[in-house]
This record gives sequence, C-alpha cells and structure tokens, in this order.
Amino acid sequence: RHGTRNKFSKKYRTKGMPGTSRYMATFKRGDYVDIVVDSSVQSGMPFSFYHGRTGVVFNVNRNALGVEITKVVGNRQLRKRLHVNIAHVRKSRCNEGFLKRVKENDQKKRDAKLQGQTITVKRQPEGPKDMKIVNASEDDVEVLAPLPFIENYF
Repeated sequence: RHGTRNKFSKKYRTKGMPGTSRYMATFKRGDYVDIVVDSSVQSGMPFSFYHGRTGVVFNVNRNALGVEITKVVGNRQLRKRLHVNIAHVRKSRCNEGFLKRVKENDQKKRDAKLQGQTITVKRQPEGPKDMKIVNASEDDVEVLAPLPFIENYF
C-alpha cells in the first residue's frame, strides 16, 4: 500500500464507504471490467499497478471477481490473473462502441438482404481531401522571395 497517497485518495464528497448499488452489480465471465481501487475498503484490494487497468472476468465468487489483465514486462505480454473484491471493480465501457457498431451493421445487412443487394460494412479511412482550384488575378498574387545576401566586410 505504500506510495499511494494520491493514487488511492478519494475525490471531494465521495469519501466514506461505497453505496449498496456498487455491490448489487452483476458480473459474468467474459465481461470487461475496470479495476478502480476504493481506499475505504481494505479487503481484496489489488496492488497499485492494476489501478485504472481494464481486464476480463474469468471467475465469479461470492464477493470477489477473478480478473485477467495483460501486463507488459520487458519485451513480452504476461496474462496476470487476480481476484479483486467487487468494491474495487466497475463495468467497463470500452466495448460499447464496438457492440453498437456490430448491431448497426447487422441491421444494415438485414435491410440489404431484404432488398436483394450486397453491402460492405467495412470502415473506410477518410482519405485525402478533394482538390480545389483557386482563381486569382495578377494583382492579387504576391510572390514571396528571400532578400539577396549581401556580405559586409566591416
């Protein structure tokens, strides 16, 4: 727990024990969760390195979750498995955009199939901007050129 004065400190007006809704959340295997340490609950507290990390639930217990996290050590990624008290875990929103896109793409495919068309749902990069032609008269055009270098021998 040493060296966590700022990392584990609670924000203004959030001090004290967590509310009951924190414990009522349901977690399933395969869910993405964020590990955010609540310093008012000492039991089942993960090591400070894992604070703010996102992992996948691999085990559900009565009042703890098994979370699998990747940790970069040297030139490799290790899969670390740790059990964390539910008070130190919250559901992650990292997958929301992806799931929303999957749902929209499935709907687009269904609509296209009804119309008898094929549709591509791959994301395309924006690419370069369209060309523009600038019309200007001779008077408006100003040529910028550097001044000639004059050597001074003083």
